[in-house]
Amino acid sequence: MEHMLLLFIFFIPILGLSNGTETEQDFTWHLKKIPQIVRERTFSLDSPKFEAKAKLELNSVCGIECQRKLPVPSLSDLKSLLSYETVFENGTRTLTEVNVLGAALDPAANTTTRRPLRKKRQIYGTDSRFSIYDKRFMTNFPFNTAVKISTGCSGILVSPKHVLTAAHCLHNGKDYVKGSKRLRVGLMKTKSRGSGRKRKDGTPSFQWTRVKSTHIPKGWFKGVSGDIALDYDYAVLELKRPHKRKYMELGISPTIKMMPGSMIHFSGFDNDRSGQLVYRFCSISDESNDLFYQYCDAEPGSTGSGIYLRLKEPNKKKWKRKIIAVYSGHQWVDINGEQQDYNVAVRITPLKYAQICFWIHGNDENCTQG
Repeated sequence: MEHMLLLFIFFIPILGLSNGTETEQDFTWHLKKIPQIVRERTFSLDSPKFEAKAKLELNSVCGIECQRKLPVPSLSDLKSLLSYETVFENGTRTLTEVNVLGAALDPAANTTTRRPLRKKRQIYGTDSRFSIYDKRFMTNFPFNTAVKISTGCSGILVSPKHVLTAAHCLHNGKDYVKGSKRLRVGLMKTKSRGSGRKRKDGTPSFQWTRVKSTHIPKGWFKGVSGDIALDYDYAVLELKRPHKRKYMELGISPTIKMMPGSMIHFSGFDNDRSGQLVYRFCSISDESNDLFYQYCDAEPGSTGSGIYLRLKEPNKKKWKRKIIAVYSGHQWVDINGEQQDYNVAVRITPLKYAQICFWIHGNDENCTQG
């Protein structure tokens, strides 16, 4: 099974070259100019109550079909949606208003590129997930970038001090969830606590680190539609202490046709496989500017995982993995007035890249291209 897994991980890019019209050179990380997120003012808010119940499945959210009916956000909308709340470990909270410079407002932003027959449910037929037991995989890139969030979700390391996850793991749209005031992040290790001996069963233990602050975009609290918008279901956690592990870089999500085999990958901590790191890959079924629907087998607990691709670096023969979306989970979306369930991911667009990069670096000097 391990040899099969290695083949999938390292040779998936080649599988995408199945028709004669595509070449390896098509699957490249193309550098794009990134809009600027500029901090305008920050002011204090009342401390949150931290009383909301964590809800990993959402109802009546605006999915791809719903997005088609929405107006394109204006510059004023974007400034409001990309303003953000920061909650600190002592329970205090601030709101930062931002300006957006150099954003291209795309009139076709909410259209989709293809709509094949969809499948439903979290597990599709035969369960295609892989539990990672071998410490050679578990503690090395890319699997070592997966982390566990103390509210019951997963996340991914995006810098020596930052974790990317889903906003609804911390906030239900009205209040911060119970446990998020003393939020912790679990980084995998293979040594048992106290004994110093490595675990024989391949199940990871965790080194838990306190979170210093969290950033959530205001769009998560109220989207353009007036409700919670899945488009903004992402958050960044700043750790109290830096780690020394290899992390995964951010990338801008390409369209389906620019992905080898239309495949995506992610690892997380599914609740039905307690204590195990679970890896999966699958194809994307539909896309809008901000969302993917995909067929990856996943259970609660994997929500917040970083979805990544492996593409060629510009002008190089080397392939590189980058995060291109956040797994929002198994969600109930509104389709023509009816609720249907899909596995949803939030794409990293140039604007989201700019915001997440700004949260990581504290300025936009390192965020001009992505």
